[in-house]
Amino acid sequence: MKIVNRDVPPRVAWALEQAGVHPLLARLYAARGVRSADELDPALTRLLAPATLKGAGEAARLLADAIARDARICIVADYDCDGATACAVALRGLRLLGARQVQYLVPDRVVDGYGLTATIAERVAARGADLLITVDNGIASIEGVRRARALGLAVLITDHHLPAAELPAAEAIVNPNQPGCGFESKAIAGVGVMFYVLLALRAELRARGVFDAARQPRLEPLLALVALGTVADVVRLDANNRRLVAQGLRRVRAGHMPAGMAALFQAAGRRAAQATTFDFGFALGPRINAAGRLADMSLGIELLTTDDAQRAGQLARELDAINRERREIEGGMREQALQVIDERFAALEAPSSALCVFDESFHEGVVGIVASRLKDKFHRPSFVFAPSTAPGHAHELKGSGRSVPGFHLRDALDLVAKRHPNVLLRFGGHAMAAGCTIAAEHFATFERAFAEVAEQGLDAAMLTRRLETDGPLAPEYLRADLVELLAGEVWGQGFAPPTFCDEVRITSQRLVGEARNHLQLKLEYQGRDVDAIWFSRTEPLPERPLLAFRLDVNEWRGERRVQLLVEGAQI
Repeated sequence: MKIVNRDVPPRVAWALEQAGVHPLLARLYAARGVRSADELDPALTRLLAPATLKGAGEAARLLADAIARDARICIVADYDCDGATACAVALRGLRLLGARQVQYLVPDRVVDGYGLTATIAERVAARGADLLITVDNGIASIEGVRRARALGLAVLITDHHLPAAELPAAEAIVNPNQPGCGFESKAIAGVGVMFYVLLALRAELRARGVFDAARQPRLEPLLALVALGTVADVVRLDANNRRLVAQGLRRVRAGHMPAGMAALFQAAGRRAAQATTFDFGFALGPRINAAGRLADMSLGIELLTTDDAQRAGQLARELDAINRERREIEGGMREQALQVIDERFAALEAPSSALCVFDESFHEGVVGIVASRLKDKFHRPSFVFAPSTAPGHAHELKGSGRSVPGFHLRDALDLVAKRHPNVLLRFGGHAMAAGCTIAAEHFATFERAFAEVAEQGLDAAMLTRRLETDGPLAPEYLRADLVELLAGEVWGQGFAPPTFCDEVRITSQRLVGEARNHLQLKLEYQGRDVDAIWFSRTEPLPERPLLAFRLDVNEWRGERRVQLLVEGAQI
């Protein structure tokens, strides 16, 4: 591991401070590319205009016409948190804007696979729908859209995934990544795209005289869901996404959120009044995702759409139990996968540039999480495969991959497909995360082909873990109120939470936890005695390491003390 400090443009930091930004925040923001205080203004009026999102106008007219004729609308969702929140936003928003007949359908991860397939289109048509809307999927559903249109359905695609060369023949497509779209926030999540469609629809209904600006329905209450889905989908928090998340957090902290979100906070043991992006990403999001991985995402969508607090509590407890099961399955798979990789690395003089693991006992619902853990541990592009349990697909393997900065995973799969045309049955994804399906007999071929692509596309620098930090922290900032100030800001993917580094003197260290797998430290930091902990670390540290750490507040018997959460060390 190499610890490096972010560059801080001194003039920018000074200008932010002069504009009233706290000195520590000014330094952190300047290091993350913020150039003026205007970029930090979370006001809704500063959101990018819906008119700049290609297809939003066509979608608004399509939806307005459907509402006017009381058409039956069916939303085809995805089975992750972004898809669930996007579906909930669509359901709630369309009903607010006058749609009376709105339902949804969630593909089964195992039976249906991903996206709008021809079979899903047939199921939607069988329900008597007139208009089919996809949320967080559909941009690659050429056959599914063709079948839907043949069955007489109008189709609206709302998605944010990267399109292929051919686009589906839908009535309207709203996706910032489609060719010719000038919308600046290419990183907006699926739930954000759907929210923008609703903004465009409301404007269209105003233009038609359905209501005026004074009497129009308020869409702001949906921002709590938009924020949750945006953070949980780990999209880059550019300025527009940060505004969406900031607005959602503000409402959650004030207690203005759907009953299901409030129930999830309670089930997770978190306090909504002090909600952070960490809560969205690591407490609420995983509980909703667990439904799509091991059960039925309809549970998550019902949770986010119900206004019955008692029902919400029941669903939140179910999701919490499913998430505990998911963690147990993941833990066993992770240990097994790590053992395989450790043995493989031990037999090699130099580690492979890419990792592929398969076992008959793996569960396809958690392969992505395990791939992420492998990538984090070894800093290598990683794929984990499990047997497909879909009817009629017994000889297929479902794989999920995660990558390291600089190595585009979907493009790598595209290269594998071109070099070995019969290996990949299906694939798709992003730069950092992708999925694919292969025949079981082709696993070894895929493993070799993927390793070859990785070997050619990666260099030593890319395979060296770099931990970017914000440098030393002045000791006067080791205060609980400063920790809470930092926690209250919007951090996440592409806008990393504050991580500091400095040389410290370790005064004591011991292993703690039920499995004794966490390293608890007492150390001297710039003349102060400070507690620290390094989770999932068992090896002892030398007396004077260079530590990278985040800040936390530890509450014990009414006393609140700052502690350091160690992220890495350069020894």
